Amino acid sequence: MAKSRTEQLVERLRDLQASSGDVEAAAIVSVDGLSIASSMPAGIEEDRVSAMSAAMLSLGERISNELGRGVLQQVYIKGEYGYVILTAVGEEAVLTVMARREAKLGLIFLDIARTVQDLAALV
Repeated sequence: MAKSRTEQLVERLRDLQASSGDVEAAAIVSVDGLSIASSMPAGIEEDRVSAMSAAMLSLGERISNELGRGVLQQVYIKGEYGYVILTAVGEEAVLTVMARREAKLGLIFLDIARTVQDLAALV
């Protein structure tokens, strides 16, 4: 039996988490701020993450354009307890990844790039 698009997206998000123990959560969000698919732990509000992710990506795009930095590739947020990395998936979606403070960012960025390629075909 063929998997639905949402099941395929969630599977790809779980693959991302499995490829690195430092990825705590991942979600695919529409640019309108609606959740498309996610692999989030309990206690995290998907709707809130979705809305904030879309808003941050939009703001990042405006800043990048205004300051002559070209097309936005990622928004990277470093907090006391870890990282949030937002990456565009085509023109209609955003991949949001939460990573641990100890994460090796080079490997995380590589895994994100591979995941975005896979997701672009599904979104």
